[in-house]
Amino acid sequence: MDEHRTIAIIPSAGRGRRLGYRKKPYLEIQGKPVLAHTLSVFQTSPLIDGIIVVVMPEDVERCCKEVVEKYGLKKVLAVVEGGAERQDSVRLGLEKAEEYEPEFVVIHDGARPFVTQDIIERTLHPLTEGKVAALCGVVPKDTVKEVEDNRVKRTIPRETLRLIQTPQAFRFETLKDAHLKAVSSGLCATDDGALVELSGEEVCVVEGAYDNIKITTEEDLLMAELILQRRGT
Repeated sequence: MDEHRTIAIIPSAGRGRRLGYRKKPYLEIQGKPVLAHTLSVFQTSPLIDGIIVVVMPEDVERCCKEVVEKYGLKKVLAVVEGGAERQDSVRLGLEKAEEYEPEFVVIHDGARPFVTQDIIERTLHPLTEGKVAALCGVVPKDTVKEVEDNRVKRTIPRETLRLIQTPQAFRFETLKDAHLKAVSSGLCATDDGALVELSGEEVCVVEGAYDNIKITTEEDLLMAELILQRRGT
């Protein structure tokens, strides 16, 4: 079997609750599905050797036909069924990725279409220097306060905080082990970086981008159109 040093896993099995249960991967921005925008960036990245897309069970064929085949995404190795939660979907993606014996794995939200080549490179770079995990994030723009019972307990310095995005890059064995530990202990986290943190490993943070937004609400769709217009794509 061909070696795939770095595989991107793209979880895209969300139900779109905040968008009236419209499936985010197939909503169109300037005539192209959100998921196709996302996958196209990884398709053209020289740092990514293969892609595994994780979708809702009933959407496997749709994803293959309407996204992968239609847009010529040759790096997609498989489209697999996701689980009940995002964490389950990533684990199922990892199980498929293991067949290709990757050294590194990159996890990126299918509904985050404005990732760039620079962000992918920045996120993977620490792994090439021996680190086991790296996330991208941005400093909050607003003042952040810790509140209890509607009363401010303290103001947290923004420079010590990051709003974490994807992509998130890991040594494959590190993330696989973190997911196995989570299953055995019943842990559930909002991102893969947290699972690695909980397993005791050091996690690095690199610079993300404010326009690397995740499509979650109607307002995000409007913002997405503006971002594409600004980029001229």
